[in-house]
Amino acid sequence: MSAISASGDWIFGYGSLAADFGHGRLATLSGHRRCWGVAMDNRRDLPGYKWYRQRATHARPHAFVAFLDIVRAAGSSVNGLCLPVDAAGLERLDERERNYRRVEVTDRISAAPGRVWAYVGSAAGRERLRAGARERRLLISQEYVDDVEHAFRRLGDEQLAAYRASTEPPPEGCEIVALERIDLS
Repeated sequence: MSAISASGDWIFGYGSLAADFGHGRLATLSGHRRCWGVAMDNRRDLPGYKWYRQRATHARPHAFVAFLDIVRAAGSSVNGLCLPVDAAGLERLDERERNYRRVEVTDRISAAPGRVWAYVGSAAGRERLRAGARERRLLISQEYVDDVEHAFRRLGDEQLAAYRASTEPPPEGCEIVALERIDLS
């Protein structure tokens, strides 16, 4: 990410991007809702990616780990941050956000500062979430939840309340557990 978007490109951060890159412009994405919509298969090692183990036992759960997503929903909106990004930053984010695909949302952002992109769940990422829910093997990292909540808390009580109001609860049977992220090289 860059402090100034020379290319005129911005990313709409509605979850971990708002947490990881907390400097930006407050924005609202209309016509969408926020949900727990994508997952990774924690049983698979992918070069350059990650997996999770339980903090207490260091055991690697044979589960799917869920993350936030946005989906179209008439009459709904999602709060977040528009974060400036250059071409190299977009490439890095495309690699990082492998459970998602980047789509332009400029026309749905209030007072868009330039061309705005958002990461929405890929078909494969969404199918992994459905599989985890079906098999009752779906987890959410407590640290992920805490990081995203902290990001919106930093933006003020009103933004935290808007985040909570615009975020659907996890799928039935999904557990929020203390997980430790292990990055693979």
